[in-house]
Amino acid sequence: MIIIEGINNLMGQRVVRVNELVKREISDVLHTRFQTEAVYITITEVEVSPDLRHARVYYSVIGKEDEIQRADQFLSGHAPEIRHQIGRKIVLKYLPALEFISDHSIERGTRLNALLDDLVKEDEF
Repeated sequence: MIIIEGINNLMGQRVVRVNELVKREISDVLHTRFQTEAVYITITEVEVSPDLRHARVYYSVIGKEDEIQRADQFLSGHAPEIRHQIGRKIVLKYLPALEFISDHSIERGTRLNALLDDLVKEDEF
């Protein structure tokens, strides 16, 4: 039982390291190769499946709804090329297929902070 838990722990640590590695390399590709198109895109998180065949790439966009739509179209259209570029830098048994998903958590956090600020202002009066 202890051996199985140890193996699961090691596999979990490996996936965490692969997540961070893929996140860093995608960010690097976006901000070097696609500098003008991706200047407003931030990769917030990457979740690689345990078999390393699929990866969900969460991103946020600075700007309005039209910038989010442009980023979505850009990332969807360039996913194979981005995958190819990170494959030149990362050596894995399988290079994960990339699925880009818009991450709205930063927007929600900003709205929550604004609401909390409003409550503090109301309490001061």
